[in-house]
Amino acid sequence: HIETAINLAIPGLMLRRLKKGNLPIRSIIPNHEDKERFVKRCKADTVLLYDEATADWQDSGAATSVLGLLLQKLRDDGCKAYYLKGGFNKFQTEYSEHCETNLDSSSPSNSPPASVLGLGGLRISSDCSDGESDREPSSATESDGSPIPNNQPAFPVQILPYLYLGCAKDSTNLDVLGKYGIKYILNVTPNLPNMFEHDGEFKYKQIPISDHWSQNLSQFFPEAIAFIDEARSKKCGILVHCLAGISRSVTVTVAYLMQKLNLSLNDAYDFVKRKKSNISPNFNFMGQLLDFERTLGLNSPCDNRSPSEQLYFTTPTNHNLFQLNTLEST
Repeated sequence: HIETAINLAIPGLMLRRLKKGNLPIRSIIPNHEDKERFVKRCKADTVLLYDEATADWQDSGAATSVLGLLLQKLRDDGCKAYYLKGGFNKFQTEYSEHCETNLDSSSPSNSPPASVLGLGGLRISSDCSDGESDREPSSATESDGSPIPNNQPAFPVQILPYLYLGCAKDSTNLDVLGKYGIKYILNVTPNLPNMFEHDGEFKYKQIPISDHWSQNLSQFFPEAIAFIDEARSKKCGILVHCLAGISRSVTVTVAYLMQKLNLSLNDAYDFVKRKKSNISPNFNFMGQLLDFERTLGLNSPCDNRSPSEQLYFTTPTNHNLFQLNTLEST
């Protein structure tokens, strides 16, 4: 690590979006202070990228590596961007006094020039294939004033036997709610009404979040997860919905799977996408899920239940085995 550089670890999911051109560079910077520093300086200062040991990169216009992709994106955005020939290995050999072995260590007084902003440690997660066959939606966000997409499923999608993911329309359809035994409704919008709140038949929780990059949805993850678990403990179905069922409600559902099934962000996202192909959480929510993954410290996809209590499923990206609680199969 070169001192004062911003260290990046890009999940395969976000890398795919970056390649498709619908993810801004700032979204892959996890630390808020680093993100602000980058936004303030990227247009005025030189941006220097490096990985471990790239010695030569052909500026052919085709981004065939993570380094090349980021260089291309930065230059397309009007930044003065260059890469460090030979990468960190060569730099450390020649300028070891400007390197840190601990990312948390303080910077020496002889820091690089203030007009250079470094992005280093480029790497992607190894548990996700770059070749995703599922179609990405044309828009990555849903607006509270926009109509529900035409390809929205007519009924809520069953993610787990008690957990359903849907849209606003699903939450107002008594026939649908009754058909799936849904008695709990998690409304992830600031203004859509809880249609049957005063009838006494349904239990509601409302998370007042708009589908906007400035919103902090992750602060509500604990209470949302607890609410879903309460429905499960009562052996009731629960509907998680927002307006269109593609961003906010998906983010909460993915967070639930990550915590309760010990899934990585990539695997939880792919698990939901396999059930509902038109999902697309906004980029800020994806960053919050990435932070949530770090907070959970996910090291293993399995828990410690005995074999007799386990059911299994695989994810489409890497075919690892994961465990489902037997209660979820009833």
